[in-house]
Amino acid sequence: QVQLVESGGGSVQSGGSLRLSCAVTGSINCRYDMNWYRQAPGKEREFVSGIDTGGNTLYADSVKGRFTISHDKMKNNAKNTVADLQMHSLKPEDTAMYYCEAAPRPIIPAFIRDCSGSTWGQGTQVTVSS
Repeated sequence: QVQLVESGGGSVQSGGSLRLSCAVTGSINCRYDMNWYRQAPGKEREFVSGIDTGGNTLYADSVKGRFTISHDKMKNNAKNTVADLQMHSLKPEDTAMYYCEAAPRPIIPAFIRDCSGSTWGQGTQVTVSS
């Protein structure tokens, strides 16, 4: 059974910083790509940033240069993957509910049945006031 816990978020003024963290505990047969999405009221959910098992990162254009995603290497092991999203220079348009997704990959192809289906967090609110 996969468990995912999000933390961080809160309210800041424009230009401020926040840090989100996402921790997933799952099968030792899997590794996890970690992605952050956000959804503002009345808008569709959008991709924000992601980091794969190899440490490769991806960012939405709207957050490039302001957000940084990274693994917490001190906490990562065979069962646990932790990814942090550091957000700087926050803008009011960054206000949204932020969701973490853990997408599993098998460490070898034989384990593919153990590593199917993403797990989503319940979301954490980020509010940026002008």
